[in-house]
Amino acid sequence: MSNEPLNGLQLRTLVKKSGELELSLVSVPVPEPAPDEVVVRIEASPINPSDLGLLFGAADMATAKFSGTAANPVVTATVPEKLMRAMAARVDDSMPVGNEGAGVVIKAGTSAAALMGKTVALIGGAMYAQYRTMKAAQCLVLPAGTSAREGASCFVNPLTSLGMVGTMHREGHKALVHTAAASNLGQMLNRVCIEDKVPLVNIVRKQEQVELLRSQGAIHICNSSSPAFMEELTQALIATGATIAFDAIGGGKLASQILTGMEIAANTTMKEYSRYGSTTHKQVYLYGMLDRGPTELARNYGMAWSVGGWLLTPFLQKIGLAEGQKLRERVAANLKTTFASHYTKEISLAEALQRSSIESYGKISTGEKYLVTPNKH
Repeated sequence: MSNEPLNGLQLRTLVKKSGELELSLVSVPVPEPAPDEVVVRIEASPINPSDLGLLFGAADMATAKFSGTAANPVVTATVPEKLMRAMAARVDDSMPVGNEGAGVVIKAGTSAAALMGKTVALIGGAMYAQYRTMKAAQCLVLPAGTSAREGASCFVNPLTSLGMVGTMHREGHKALVHTAAASNLGQMLNRVCIEDKVPLVNIVRKQEQVELLRSQGAIHICNSSSPAFMEELTQALIATGATIAFDAIGGGKLASQILTGMEIAANTTMKEYSRYGSTTHKQVYLYGMLDRGPTELARNYGMAWSVGGWLLTPFLQKIGLAEGQKLRERVAANLKTTFASHYTKEISLAEALQRSSIESYGKISTGEKYLVTPNKH
């Protein structure tokens, strides 16, 4: 690679003071690597739900307008006035997008020369870009024979699935519940739980998702759209003893239904009645917002319960660098099996701003995952 200054396209999101969201591609200079840094040509970067939160902000994408050219598209949309206060910290700040990705090291600082030419995975934002300058220590060298496509999703979903199981163990539970369980993450968590012999209750909303997970070895699968859902959920909770749940839905009654089922299951082993309910602590963590409506809690499950939020980064900070590295090594060693991701479609940076693409990946549909390939033309 020559030492000439390098420029590359980067996808940016901007919320203007006027209440307008603007998405565009910007040509930016690529910083030369410091001695402990590398420049990575990004070959693949997934679109995760957490990426959409930054990409779209609080904009109403039903108002989206598309302009510009095929090579340099521009998307604008309206942010409802009542939601602008929530956007205050990012107003008029053009922000890069993309949590994780993978690519090939094309430049390396003096102390990072060993990474030159290696295919690496990385996390740290600004991955919907043709190039990314990163600390060498933040790069995960992919095993020989592993492509950037195969390694692009090796942080968020794999570490989240391991983080859920790790949280279960750290907080003294013996089995867990997961909603939106037919997603890429849900299928991955199912494989992890089978490997680690952790009882798992999978909650889905379609019969074909039940069949999908059953074909992958899942035992306890409950369809939330079934008239017998609560009965099936309660039986699964009795069978597994699950007292912790990770809920991707967020809004609505599902978290409350899970707590109710856990309380019924706990009462089957109580030796005497208590008007305060069982003493078994029941925990639901909301880690997603597929339903942005209010979380409705019926509070018919005693007094030993909690509902809170869960995110991957605080979990990794809590367990420390050494434990986190063990998780990363497990992921790297099993990228083509346990932690494999599947994509619905691969799109370029420009295609990511096309109407058809946004309408598709913006739905956050279970089982549909898009992969951005920034250097595809």
